[in-house]
Amino acid sequence: MKKSRENWGSRIGFIMAAAGSAIGLGNIWRFPYTAGANGGSAFIIIYLAFTFVIGLSVMLAEFTLGRKTHLAAVGAYKHHSKNWTFVGVLGVVSAFLIMGFYPVVGGWALSYIFKSFTGVLSDASAIGSVFEGFIKNPIQPIIWTLIFFGLNVVIVAKGIAGGIEKASKVLMPTLFILLILLAIRSLTLPGASAGIEFLFKPDFSVVTGQTYLAALGQAFFSLSLGMGCMVTYGSYISKKERLPLDALTVTALDTAVALLAGLAIFPALFAFGMEPAAGPGLVFVVVPTVFAQMGGIGIILSALFFIALSVAALTSSVSLLEVVAAYLIDQKHIPRKTAVYSIASIMAVIAVFASLSLGAMSGATFLGVGIFDFLDILTDKIFLAVGGLLLAIFVGWVVKKEDLERETTNEGTVKFVLFNVWYNIVKYIVPVAVAIVAVLGITSIEQKGVMFFGLGVIGVLALFSKKL
Repeated sequence: MKKSRENWGSRIGFIMAAAGSAIGLGNIWRFPYTAGANGGSAFIIIYLAFTFVIGLSVMLAEFTLGRKTHLAAVGAYKHHSKNWTFVGVLGVVSAFLIMGFYPVVGGWALSYIFKSFTGVLSDASAIGSVFEGFIKNPIQPIIWTLIFFGLNVVIVAKGIAGGIEKASKVLMPTLFILLILLAIRSLTLPGASAGIEFLFKPDFSVVTGQTYLAALGQAFFSLSLGMGCMVTYGSYISKKERLPLDALTVTALDTAVALLAGLAIFPALFAFGMEPAAGPGLVFVVVPTVFAQMGGIGIILSALFFIALSVAALTSSVSLLEVVAAYLIDQKHIPRKTAVYSIASIMAVIAVFASLSLGAMSGATFLGVGIFDFLDILTDKIFLAVGGLLLAIFVGWVVKKEDLERETTNEGTVKFVLFNVWYNIVKYIVPVAVAIVAVLGITSIEQKGVMFFGLGVIGVLALFSKKL
């Protein structure tokens, strides 16, 4: 007797889980800086337009593909055409490799919660050296990485309703509350208006073609599209759910967190005369330096900020682990716990080496870069870009229009008045837009060896993934 497939226990549970997948580290550090560096609110206006046209359309496509087949990334493509199986496999491979370095940063965030209380971050002048010393330490980052991995394993091993959904119902409201508290405090600091102006005063004079590309890239990648997460989560959705409304809600929540993160970070930076920085330097050096200058309340705010960062990282990494586990469960019929434990063990080993590549093994490189950077470039610049492009082409040109309409209207029982608009966006506009970002992103990679390696892997998957 075939075992029934797991489903989300409630709509709010699914919304929280899907929003958690979309909301990750990029919302906390990448969006605020990217917005500030590309014209403030001029960028935000462009970003919002792309998010609710391109990003929302692709998210609905992924939800539709997953629910129609009730299969995760690989099975959903394979169900329609074995020739397209490799796109699903590419999503699984992407999720697997991202989990080889993403938990390292998640572990940093966890450790900084405790560092906030121990006084290590109380000396503003020493915070930069604290971060550098920490990530180069051969033991401490690994311990925190494994703790972060343990949290992922516990949640995903408990299943959809009992694990991911239950955790998301707690974690996502917690994230919103923490960011709102931080934003309120940031906005009430003397001189905070300069940070608000930095983010929200339009400066169209700095808008260039690069601004549009940055906005489109941020809109697409911040929603966890192109890696199988939303197809997999969509495969657990009840046939009673209204997919267009669900996709809109998740997109709105993701955007709200990005804006809240900007309000929590930049007014405080400018209030203390700090210059914004990109990537890890923003959240692990610049922001703690600001908190260190606030005195006693800074300790609490620092802890709250890194709890929020840890939550954002955890809800995203859980979805990545689920993508790979779901492949083993659906296609190889491996029991959930066995699938989760086995695949997480392999991921953890990779993550250990990724962590060491920033310190003790920094001299060991592959194609000119360390393991951490190699995995980051390979997935973010190549696999996700190509995966997103192929997804749009597949849904727009391979899946039958009538099948998409039946799924998005729940077999005609609910109205989706914008169906034809959405369908034409997915079929004609999205592939072109994503292709531009993909091509420019891939060709901008300085490490050409990594670029050719990544494209070669995709080629191999296209040739042999039918057997998977």
